[in-house]
Amino acid sequence: MISALNSAASGMEAQMAQIDSISNNLANVNTTGYKKSRAEFQDLLYETLQEPGANTSAQTQAPVGIQRGMGVKVSGTQRNFEIGSPVSTSRDLDMMIRGEGFFMVQLPTGETGYKRDGSFYQSSVGRVETIDGYPLQPEITVPQNAKRIEITDDGIVWAIMSETERQQLGQVQLATFLNNGGLKAMGKNIFLATEASGPANISVPNQAPVGGIMQRYLESSNVDVVKEMTDMISTQRAFEMNSKVIQTVDQMLQNTTGIR
Repeated sequence: MISALNSAASGMEAQMAQIDSISNNLANVNTTGYKKSRAEFQDLLYETLQEPGANTSAQTQAPVGIQRGMGVKVSGTQRNFEIGSPVSTSRDLDMMIRGEGFFMVQLPTGETGYKRDGSFYQSSVGRVETIDGYPLQPEITVPQNAKRIEITDDGIVWAIMSETERQQLGQVQLATFLNNGGLKAMGKNIFLATEASGPANISVPNQAPVGGIMQRYLESSNVDVVKEMTDMISTQRAFEMNSKVIQTVDQMLQNTTGIR
């Protein structure tokens, strides 16, 4: 019965991890480019009391063994990189990747951050950067006298100076990874590459495997509120059942110790 207590306790802990993921998903339902996550579980080691196929007292082999499970553990947090829906913004420096790929920004540490959130702004010197001041890579600077910005499907950035004059400022580049799930989330809609993700492969937009650029659009989060609510109810029920197991085992132990 002690193992039942441990199994139920591990189950409650695992369901709490699932609730943590669900609550974070729901909190970020309106976060630009957010990718939902879920907890992954594995059963723990088993105590083998009898091996399958072991000889019995009747000189026959048992068709099944006897094993006692030790519970469950959280094995990882899987992030879903399914593309979110486009949202029109009418801002010149808002961009959405129509397919695979990540925008690249330079972090204060000198590292390169990767993000699906394509909301960029113009600094006081005209540099295109995130709301936190991280410059887009490769850097693009907008002239002070530019009337507006045009970004083509393949990422070429043009400054419209007048009705008859325009100036090419550069080209947006995108990064892809062999394993998006191996990226490390750093907050502020930014990921870092890890050994699990592999190194970044740099490409220009609209060339396989990366998608094209949609100017004046942003990517919404891919959180399905209805599914998250359904998962939350299911997780709550699983937590309650594990709690009930602990109460039941505790009652059985009390009855056992009360035998005279």
